Amino acid sequence: MFTERSGIIVWVNDLKAAGKHLEKYGNVHFISKKLHYAAMYVYASRLDETVKQLQRLPFVKKVERSYRSEIKTEYNSNIPDKTRFYTL
Repeated sequence: MFTERSGIIVWVNDLKAAGKHLEKYGNVHFISKKLHYAAMYVYASRLDETVKQLQRLPFVKKVERSYRSEIKTEYNSNIPDKTRFYTL
């Protein structure tokens, strides 16, 4: 039902051009006016070819891939819970 998406950060020179042209490559989530970057999501199956296409655009400085999907987000603690010793 849901397709896998990957996040990328696109560093740009021209924000107006970024706002107009980046929509056709994926979902633009956020554009920072102060730091001149756009956060967007693209299909994970077409990530490499989308990054190559984005790097060819004249207003793009650099494209960075997000590693959020590779970070472990489930944590387990082997240390016993000590909160019961500190109750009033």
